[in-house]
Amino acid sequence: MQLKIYNSLTKQKQALNPINNTVNYYFCGPTVYWFQHIGNMRAFFVMDSVRRAVKYLGYKINHAMNITDVGHMTSDQDEGEDKMEVASKREHKTPEEVAAFYWDICHKDMQALNIEEPEHICPATSVIPEIIEFVQKILDNGFGYITPNGVYFDTSKFADYGRLGGMNQNEKKFGARIEVDDFKRNPADFVLWVLAKDNHIMRWDSPWGVGYPGWHIECSTIGNKFFGDHIDLHGGGVEHKTVHHENEIAQNYARNLHQVVDIWFHLEHLMFNGGKMSKSTGGIYTLNNLIEKGYSPMDLRLFYLSAHYSKPQNFTFDALDNAKESYINLKKLLLKHKNSADKTEQKIIDDLKQRFTEYVADDINSPLALSVMWEALKRPASRDIYNLVLDFDRFLGLKLSDVEEEKTDVPDDIIALAERRKQARINKDYTLSDKLRDEIAAHGYTIKDKPQNEYEIEKKVV
Repeated sequence: MQLKIYNSLTKQKQALNPINNTVNYYFCGPTVYWFQHIGNMRAFFVMDSVRRAVKYLGYKINHAMNITDVGHMTSDQDEGEDKMEVASKREHKTPEEVAAFYWDICHKDMQALNIEEPEHICPATSVIPEIIEFVQKILDNGFGYITPNGVYFDTSKFADYGRLGGMNQNEKKFGARIEVDDFKRNPADFVLWVLAKDNHIMRWDSPWGVGYPGWHIECSTIGNKFFGDHIDLHGGGVEHKTVHHENEIAQNYARNLHQVVDIWFHLEHLMFNGGKMSKSTGGIYTLNNLIEKGYSPMDLRLFYLSAHYSKPQNFTFDALDNAKESYINLKKLLLKHKNSADKTEQKIIDDLKQRFTEYVADDINSPLALSVMWEALKRPASRDIYNLVLDFDRFLGLKLSDVEEEKTDVPDDIIALAERRKQARINKDYTLSDKLRDEIAAHGYTIKDKPQNEYEIEKKVV
């Protein structure tokens, strides 16, 4: 079944048509100057969901992701200071040490969230010679020019500039890197190579002088390194549409003289209590922050799956609590099917599989795919359903094959209190029943009532 995904460039869903059934897939990776919060991690979750969908639908995958460790300014529009140098001064470390530290944390968070690793992970600083060659090719093809401050892309030479973001060139009033450059020919022109000031730490020799690359040229170069002049699928955050990806399109054309990327897709932001996730709203949480509050990475992954990538998702702790409870219920239902020797009619299995696959293929519709999973789990216990849901998990990534019976050793004194409470309920002494429930809770356990005065004791998650 073909994957259809919404192409931000053509404004319509488009089917993947990869050469030799192998999807060349590029996704914009992290700028490793600080911790990645759960909004950033949603982007990498989406990156992973698309990758898993491609594989689930039978394609092969060739996937590259950059690590930005130079050139990304404090404004995405080529203004301000290099984020890596800001971090270097803040932490009294070299930029290389900063990058290594924050990439290690980001990488571990990705692994905890069961995000599959791309075939190629490429730091920008590892491809400086390739970047210089790419910039020279743009100049040779007549799309760039040199100023006393660096090398710029001439947007007037590329007629389609602004198409992705829906803006014309006159509307794009972007500043130059660090300060307004009087040598720019057009307001929308952007930097390819910056001639470094004396106090800039990260610097390399080039034909145009000692300097460092612009942020936008890095992704184009890394894409070219691993895929040449054809990329089937390129994704990133919606904030990249009007600047970063717009500039990538222009650069790619200027080097290759044809369109390089078939499909551009963009994910929307994770919001916090209805507003943008930011330090000012107090809504900056890392995965580790959530783990310290008693949530698991799979609770967060299930929360992410509940919203379509193209829609803003609102993070609240109530929503995460619901996801946590849902994951507990999911595991219980899954074990019911795992422990059953019964069968399910093949026609039912085929129908569930067909609908799940159609939702995955239709622009990665994870909420509807999840609904089919729940529908399957709520059917009568069957090992066939268990195997089917494990198949679904190739896309969902919820580590369901790892689910086992949880054995909680409840102390004898807690069991004794629970038995006393059971008798109190039988005697309809609800005052004593409530008192004993509170006493059990004070010892760190919860008791859940079941039919016929039976109960279930669980260790509380703190």
